[in-house]
Amino acid sequence: MRAPPWLDSGTLGRDLVLAGASLAGGLVLHALGWQPQVRPDGNVPSALFLPPLVAVCVAVGLRRVAPRASLAVGTGALVVDTALGSSLGTVLVYTQVLYDACVYGPPRLWRWLLRITVALSLVGVVVGVLGYGQWRGAALGVLVVLAGVLPVLTGISVRQYRDQAAAERARAEQTARLVELDRRQAVSAERARMARELHDVVANHLSAVAIHATAVLSVPGLDRGQVESALRVIRESSVQGLAEMRQMIEVLREPGATGGSAPSGDDPAAPEVVTARLAEADGLVERVRAAGLAVRVRTDGTPGPLPVAVDLAAYRIVQESLTNALKHGTGEADLTIAYGSAEVVLTVENPVRRHWVGLPGAGAGLIGMRERTTLLAGRITAGPQDGRWLVRAALPTGEVG
Repeated sequence: MRAPPWLDSGTLGRDLVLAGASLAGGLVLHALGWQPQVRPDGNVPSALFLPPLVAVCVAVGLRRVAPRASLAVGTGALVVDTALGSSLGTVLVYTQVLYDACVYGPPRLWRWLLRITVALSLVGVVVGVLGYGQWRGAALGVLVVLAGVLPVLTGISVRQYRDQAAAERARAEQTARLVELDRRQAVSAERARMARELHDVVANHLSAVAIHATAVLSVPGLDRGQVESALRVIRESSVQGLAEMRQMIEVLREPGATGGSAPSGDDPAAPEVVTARLAEADGLVERVRAAGLAVRVRTDGTPGPLPVAVDLAAYRIVQESLTNALKHGTGEADLTIAYGSAEVVLTVENPVRRHWVGLPGAGAGLIGMRERTTLLAGRITAGPQDGRWLVRAALPTGEVG
């Protein structure tokens, strides 16, 4: 059977119920005549023991709201009760006050209580032995230990357990926040990577499509052969872009979850599987040449296998650089691929048209090239130089000759 909400842990209702139960138990002991325990004056009326009992029970009710005030009220009630002769009910309820002061009070409070109760225990032993004139008087110090030191030690143990549990909860919450932050950063990084791939796959091919479509629409009197040539380039760029898009989607999907999106071998419009690596740069150059850019290619060094990340980044940098040369250049470009012992160096150089507005761009291509190079701890420069546009990227291959 579930208790009502006002009796839940940490509520004022539970504190008041505990104070009422303490008062009821103290009244039962009072009715049984368990006071005084010590008789300094046998003529003390028993009714005088009731106000200290009520006061110490009020202290129990204040244990969570005002721990210092609870301890002060309870200690004052105990002093008065002890002066009257000490009643068992008040002493027992005061042990609850000591326990609560250690659990709910500030850390400095329980440290002082431990010192004071231990000192009082020693004083009680000395006073008992001296007062009774024999070692049996040490029992007075034992009583102080039972009524003072043990409640304090119990409260300290519970307090430390609760503090440790709170620290573990805070550490768990911090860990959960860090995990969530890492997850968000991973999602952001993946979105940025996908944005780079989408730009490289779509924008480059669409740029060729837009250039030739603009030429067909803007130049009057084109003959049948010129129109067919432009349309052929548009078709090849579109099909190539779709093929690369399909390949990227297949990579992003889980293994086996193709969903029938892979290009069919019976489709004459679908080329073979597109491989975005530097070894396929010849095919890229041929497509760019077909789009109208005269590319001169030079290879220095001996081509060799490259790390996958370097291979993909090199291909994309060449692709973006040639596309920019096609969009903003004068129709020619120089591509140099230099294979070194520890890096591969890509150089694309082309003249830039003056006073000509080409296709609009958002600058994402240059940003993507820099990001790819930075992720590989490489170096890249891109900008005008002596009236020409120069892109030079050095990508480390992880090999030292």
